[in-house]
Amino acid sequence: MIPHGKEIKVFAGNSNPVLAEGICKKLNIDLGKSVATAFSDGEISISINEPVRGADVFIVQSTCGPVNNNLMEMLIMIDAMRRASAGRITAVMPYFGYGRQDRKTKSRDPISAKLVANIITEAGADRILTMDLHASQIQGFFDIPVDNLLGSPLFANYYNNKFGANNSDCLVVSPDVGSVARARKFSHKLGTNLAIVDKRREKANSSEVMNIIGEVEGKTVIMLDDMVDTAGSLCGAAKALVELGGAKEIFACATHGVLSGAAIDRINESPIKELILLDTIPYTSEKKCAKIKYLSVDSLFAEAIARIYEEVSISSLFD
Repeated sequence: MIPHGKEIKVFAGNSNPVLAEGICKKLNIDLGKSVATAFSDGEISISINEPVRGADVFIVQSTCGPVNNNLMEMLIMIDAMRRASAGRITAVMPYFGYGRQDRKTKSRDPISAKLVANIITEAGADRILTMDLHASQIQGFFDIPVDNLLGSPLFANYYNNKFGANNSDCLVVSPDVGSVARARKFSHKLGTNLAIVDKRREKANSSEVMNIIGEVEGKTVIMLDDMVDTAGSLCGAAKALVELGGAKEIFACATHGVLSGAAIDRINESPIKELILLDTIPYTSEKKCAKIKYLSVDSLFAEAIARIYEEVSISSLFD
């Protein structure tokens, strides 16, 4: 018995409709009928064009750029579903914007990730489904259940097929100390050793590589990160691995391809041979790059949505 909703209904905002369509295709259901537009002054208008009373509603919306518009769009959709008597509302956020503002780094800093968590909860969301939060502790910012999916199994499957498992010529590298735990688990899935790029960040969106911890000479390096924004850190680490460490070739993967500013130019000019991203943030023509390849997360999110509806464990997906 499913007490919280008569049926699954998946709706999408404007941030990532292609992913929402893919999720619905995997679930063998139609995407919910809704329209998100804006008035001439920029105010967002939401119309839900089918009944949702008693339904288990999932709203697919990455809060990527334009971040504030997409966030507000999702909040208004949640409010519309709550006022239409939806049985349960799950905010499906493949990419959680403001996730990097998860702590105070200097006096009088806001903790914007906590503020956003409060707003989403207050809007009426009953639970959150997301992927690879920038910091795991963000789950604790919410007073509602949070399911944080992992992108690393998708990358592990890709590279095990490409290079073979337990390949001694391959090496996983964490591009910074903060990603070591994530990279260590990833290296276990590939059956390889781990190295770390130690760097010092002088200011936002820039970094200075200091040294390499581990032996990378002559190795095929696979760098893992949670996101690529301006690509300065990733490309700087790749350059250091080749010039200082003597790595043979560089591959990289990250869950979220923000790709802002000069990211594409940096990637093209870097020694990175191939960058694998997930489609938590949609690919656009402005982000075109021959080195970038996308893997879809639609099957993973569809399975997670089905398990949430059926009240089945999600963590077993990653065992």
